[in-house]
Amino acid sequence: MSPAAPPPGLDPERLRHHLDRERPGLVAGPLEARLIEGGRSNLTYAVTDGTSRWVVRRPPLGHVLATAHDMKREHRVISALGGTPVPVPGTVLLCEDESVLGAPFYVMEFVEGTPYRSASQLAPLGPERTRATVLGLVDTLVDLHAVEPEAAGLGDFGRPEGFLDRQLRRWGKQLAASRGRELPGIEELHAALGRALPRSPAPTVVHGDYRLDNVLVGDDDRIGAVLDWEMSTLGDPLTDLGLLVMYSTPLDLPGSPISTTAAAAGHPAAAELAERYAARSGRDVSALSWYTAFAWFKLAVILEGIHYRYTLGQTVGAGFDRIGELVPVFIDHGLTTLQEG
Repeated sequence: MSPAAPPPGLDPERLRHHLDRERPGLVAGPLEARLIEGGRSNLTYAVTDGTSRWVVRRPPLGHVLATAHDMKREHRVISALGGTPVPVPGTVLLCEDESVLGAPFYVMEFVEGTPYRSASQLAPLGPERTRATVLGLVDTLVDLHAVEPEAAGLGDFGRPEGFLDRQLRRWGKQLAASRGRELPGIEELHAALGRALPRSPAPTVVHGDYRLDNVLVGDDDRIGAVLDWEMSTLGDPLTDLGLLVMYSTPLDLPGSPISTTAAAAGHPAAAELAERYAARSGRDVSALSWYTAFAWFKLAVILEGIHYRYTLGQTVGAGFDRIGELVPVFIDHGLTTLQEG
């Protein structure tokens, strides 16, 4: 039986030659690779020599912005957090030479675990294990936000001054660049967020996309690794909490490619997650409705960008034809959340 064809974007033989040169003795034989499905942006591959396993991350195929998909940045934050209570894979090497795989990439250790993406996937755990898993997600976020950036070598990892204002302007520009239709309420939501900008607590390392399907949960229901650090920076820690609360809000979107785990039996309510974070971190979360509304806005912009590319024929795949109808749902949630706060 012939070996499977290598996945696009990773030539196993070229990778092996590079590893043999940079890390002699690491690889015991020919490499096989497969693309790990589920990533929205950077490409992730599982690689094995038949004995050991690793993971390779590289930017998507084709042209990307110079500042996007920064492998060096991801590799740096994971390496820095390796000596902290935050569970991350061990890093093996960073390669910025595009002649090896056609783009910069890094290699890290393979961590066993499951990225739970939906309530149905959590169901076999049962209510008690589901509850423990989600509360562990909050506790790990507290651990991340407790890392002292300077002590971890990340003191210059971002520009926390004016972080929220820049974020709001950035996503407003993103919206303007990727929409081809009227979206009632989105300008109102953007403007209302700008008028109610809260005062940020002391800056921390923020993940930028913290949710259950961006971590690996082991058989013991403990988080074995936090993944997908491409949006990480120094900034306002409550943006991570607001996003987690948003993803912990039940969404009734049958057949949608966007899902949350909130409907799983035993899943703690968003309010309990916020209370646990506040109690364990000591941070004031009284302005959390703003951060949650901002998360709804940001996701609305991301989804509208996907819909816009779909209408231009630049995005193909199951479910993309329904993305456009989800955007108003996210806008409405954002407006309601901000008004209720």
